[in-house]
Amino acid sequence: MGKGERGAAPLWWVWLAAWPVTAVFVLSNAATPLYVLWQHDIGFSKGTLTVVFACYIVGLLGSLLVCGVVSDRIGRKPVLLPALVLALAACLIFATATSVAALIVARLFTGIAVGAVVSAGMAAVSDVAGPARKRAGALLASCAMVFGAGLGPLLAGVLSETLPAPTVTVFAVEAALLVTAVLAVLRMPLARPMSPTRGAWLRVPAVPTGSGRQLARGIAVFAPGITATSFVLSLGPSLLSGLLDTTSRVVAGALAFVMFLAATGVQFAVRRLDRRTVLLAGAAATALAMTALITAVATASVVAFVLAALLAGAGQGMGQLGGLSLLNSAVPPARLAEANAALNVGGYLMAGILPVLAGYLSDGVGLTTGVTVFGAALLGLAVVGGGVVIAGGRPAKRPAD
Repeated sequence: MGKGERGAAPLWWVWLAAWPVTAVFVLSNAATPLYVLWQHDIGFSKGTLTVVFACYIVGLLGSLLVCGVVSDRIGRKPVLLPALVLALAACLIFATATSVAALIVARLFTGIAVGAVVSAGMAAVSDVAGPARKRAGALLASCAMVFGAGLGPLLAGVLSETLPAPTVTVFAVEAALLVTAVLAVLRMPLARPMSPTRGAWLRVPAVPTGSGRQLARGIAVFAPGITATSFVLSLGPSLLSGLLDTTSRVVAGALAFVMFLAATGVQFAVRRLDRRTVLLAGAAATALAMTALITAVATASVVAFVLAALLAGAGQGMGQLGGLSLLNSAVPPARLAEANAALNVGGYLMAGILPVLAGYLSDGVGLTTGVTVFGAALLGLAVVGGGVVIAGGRPAKRPAD
């Protein structure tokens, strides 16, 4: 294998390998504070808004059916480079969007690019880190994802409030970031796989025999966690504007940034704990987030809503880190991108369906009732996820590696 896979690459290359993941995830949520502008200019409901958001999930899931397997067979770079080009195309479409259809296409392209980086991109970080730095590889890959997801809406909020062309400027900046990511991928110390895997090229991502329990435990916690943060991204600005009586895009972007900053920070805080503890803490954080969310809409409390967002970020961060660490410990490098894809399919399926249902329910019965039903359902799923982790047994007593 290549020198990155032998663990010979210097540590700075491990950090740099995570940059394309961050750059694409900046795009993934950059549109979040801008939807209020598009809603005003184009005119569409909260239900339509969640559909636009869900098209991102559709593109992501479709990408995951292909990118993990292809990356394991022909290498990380042949998957990452086209994905970055597609992300650049999404920037252009977002910057010139004048219809719901354009937003849908841009979100679809973004989802496809994200599907590539959560499978091939995150596996590339692990490859460059090498076998001796599995824990560092999983941590940096996971943090690159959530940090980029939070940085995007903050940039969009600030730039759209302070510079001309509010729906254009952030995508010009993001295009420049993506160009630097292309350069990083071109120089990344990776080699093509020596022994290709077998089976169909287009298939539901899976893990090798014997790793199914690790995957199930990861999905059980990661899926409710990422669904909670997806809700905050899609309907959070509408809820926040009602609570604060403000349409400030900086406030909406800052909330998303703080949520994902919590997701990043908590991973560094728990990185030396065993995987079971990390996953249980993630499930508990998501359950508490939904409790705070229900309280926020019942009492019109901004403090409770911000607390819900912080806890949701922590829940996703720990679920993601725990799931990736389990897979890194159990799955050989030749199947790692597909395993990462399987984890994300399980997570994003729920994240795509439940917020859309909550959006349309809110259109029909009101935002308060819709959010309450959503929160109660996700609270139950988080508790079930914790039960799955407990039922999986106690691992060997050592930190995630």
